[in-house]
Amino acid sequence: MNGVLYPIIIGAIAGWLAGEIKRGMGFGLIGNIIVGIIGAVVGNWLFGALGVSLGTGVIANIISAVIGALVILFLVSFIKRT
Repeated sequence: MNGVLYPIIIGAIAGWLAGEIKRGMGFGLIGNIIVGIIGAVVGNWLFGALGVSLGTGVIANIISAVIGALVILFLVSFIKRT
């Protein structure tokens, strides 16, 4: 159960934080979890491609997921504008 619960909690925190940072882009609890989980994947890929390591642990995972979620929210807002 911990294997499933951990990404959901990290995703929820990251999605909520990204929604708070980028005002007006919150998607509710389920939407924030989804944005956060996808953001974690994007953030891990982005930092890996740049050769940057934030370290290990919960805080590093949350920071990476928040940055990835912000990238996703930026792209969504850019697409909505056009």
